[in-house]
Amino acid sequence: MTKINMRYVLSLASTAALGGLLFGFDVAIITGAGPFIAKQFALSDLGTGWAYSSLLFGCVLGALVAGKLADRFGRRSLMIQIALLFVISSVAVAWSSNLAFFIAARFFGGIAVGGVSLLSPLYVAEVAPASVRGRLGTLYQISIVFGIIVSYAIDYLLRNAGSGNWRWMFLTGIAPSLVFLVAMALAPETPRFLVLKGRVKEAFRVLERISGPEEAHREIADIQTTMHLAGIDRMQPKASPWGAMLRPGVRRALLVSACLAVLIHISGINTVIDYAPAIFESAGWHTDSALASTMVIGVIQFLFSLVSFWAIDRYGRKPLYIIGSIGMSLSVASLAIAVVLGRFHGNLVLVLILAYLAFFSSCIGPVFWTLVPELFPNDVRGTAMSVPVLIQWLANAGVVLVFPFAFHRAGKEATFGFLALMSLAQAAFAWLCVPETKNRSLEEIEALFDTPQKDELKVAQLSDVRGENLGD
Repeated sequence: MTKINMRYVLSLASTAALGGLLFGFDVAIITGAGPFIAKQFALSDLGTGWAYSSLLFGCVLGALVAGKLADRFGRRSLMIQIALLFVISSVAVAWSSNLAFFIAARFFGGIAVGGVSLLSPLYVAEVAPASVRGRLGTLYQISIVFGIIVSYAIDYLLRNAGSGNWRWMFLTGIAPSLVFLVAMALAPETPRFLVLKGRVKEAFRVLERISGPEEAHREIADIQTTMHLAGIDRMQPKASPWGAMLRPGVRRALLVSACLAVLIHISGINTVIDYAPAIFESAGWHTDSALASTMVIGVIQFLFSLVSFWAIDRYGRKPLYIIGSIGMSLSVASLAIAVVLGRFHGNLVLVLILAYLAFFSSCIGPVFWTLVPELFPNDVRGTAMSVPVLIQWLANAGVVLVFPFAFHRAGKEATFGFLALMSLAQAAFAWLCVPETKNRSLEEIEALFDTPQKDELKVAQLSDVRGENLGD
């Protein structure tokens, strides 16, 4: 049995997961800062909408371009640039003298968030051994939630810091951004990218430190084998990664990942998080209590994200996705029933929303960010990941945009009923279409995602060519 250098692997995964902390921080810091910004710039409803959503539009652009750049220049180097962009955008937002400057600064911060949402889980997937890849992948989601909690705490602590308190809220983002910058500068490039660029000796040194020389030779042989079976001897600079999207196995992986990206948002997670105070107020809570609920929500998300760290490599991605989706469906369906029965008030609403978040945080969120980068071949992983990451940001923005209208016009019961159906659809899709990737190397997963009728043949070819390479 291969002995893994867990301390080293954990340090690499934790370094990449710092991107998740910045993700959560930048997305959530506006929650507490928003009312003060609205007062500072005398914002209209439209201006407030732009102030809140400008980050999401930047996320779309960041997700769109990060994948292709990562396949060309490397995961590590691009993450260093993104860390620098986090620093610059934090200063720029705090320095804003008018709404236009604020929106522009938040947009560029969104580019960093969108880019890191693709690159951090990708980096973890490419450095983590198969036996612990799921567990290490959950660190990214845990970091996102921790970043959200940190932002809520900072908002609360600085709420009475004067008229410029919102500037200090954003300025605190410099500290974790600089830590991320330094940590990534000291980290190596992923071994799979190094092999694809012909830098095999560098890749061997990284893999040797992770799992020893024998396993390093085997993994490099597997990577070269999948390149050979895909008709690639080495990724050339002039090659078009988008052309490779037409390969049958890649198309299948793209379809699955794109559906997961849509379902994770239309099943309601961001509406519940972003509009939790409004939901609680509609259930009869006082405003102060409704706002305080955000901290409770953050803590519950963090604690149940830790459950996924324990469960994902024991029970697999697929069972967790199905269980989590069913639990979410039952929770929001119960909210709809509570509305119909006239019981939508008090602690019952809090308990059901916390149950929904517990199922998401322990099953869906961590598994999504672990599973998606596992699905794609080595040679196009960065470019291919830009598709589901871009789609999830678009779905995120769309759902957050229409939720207030649906909640107040269509009604609570119809809104919660729709979210319950979408959560159930997510469970059905996971059951029917999502493969189990537990304890499989990225190269074995690539083989399984070829056309279904060739699965067994492709895996056999992988083993045969691996043997030839090791024999050489």
